[in-house]
Amino acid sequence: MRSSVENPFIYEETNIKGTLNLLELSKDYKIKKFVFGSSSSVYGRCKEIPFLEHYKTDKQISPYASTKKAGESLCHTYSYLYSLNVVCLRFFTVYGPRGRPDMAPYLFTDKIYKGEPIKMYGDGTSRRDYTYVEDIVQGIMGALDKEIKYDVFNLGNSKTVMLKEFIAVIEEELDKKADIKQVEMPKSDVPVTYANIDKAREKLGYNPKTKIKEGMKKFIDWYKKEVA
Repeated sequence: MRSSVENPFIYEETNIKGTLNLLELSKDYKIKKFVFGSSSSVYGRCKEIPFLEHYKTDKQISPYASTKKAGESLCHTYSYLYSLNVVCLRFFTVYGPRGRPDMAPYLFTDKIYKGEPIKMYGDGTSRRDYTYVEDIVQGIMGALDKEIKYDVFNLGNSKTVMLKEFIAVIEEELDKKADIKQVEMPKSDVPVTYANIDKAREKLGYNPKTKIKEGMKKFIDWYKKEVA
């Protein structure tokens, strides 16, 4: 999300135009089901937690979040106009093996392992709903299996982890102390993400099982084997 502030046009090109291209192809080739990967960032600085799918999502605080909300809107339009079956899944901080190197799980692990300083935004009390990739995949498969005209679902772990606690998990698994440099929280960062997943449990059979220590152990084992 921070990088989208610096390079907004890349996100516009990929997340809006890219989604539109895929929807057009799905319409032309009469695709039976379209699953769109949205984001918890569409909730912006929502003060009502945990986040429910019916909450208003019209005040995003980063270009990335805005492009994801635009993607949801396009999905709804194509479902309405062309009877395309669409499910929008709002992912909450997905992590695991082969994860993105610019996200905290990979970035912090890499720097702590190498003895390099890490940036901790704010005082470390911000919270994220970290969701292990295998749990996310289970939710995606559930969305593919159901007959749904159009709907939106949260896919999270429905448990929040404080930033400084997350760093401590990595320190413990690596048996190394982090060199933490505290910096100001960017305006584009939200203080908390927290998914209510009751709807996904009921309609998709979604059932995340991976706790943060278990998931980060799997990630770090992969990192040591494939990257370090």
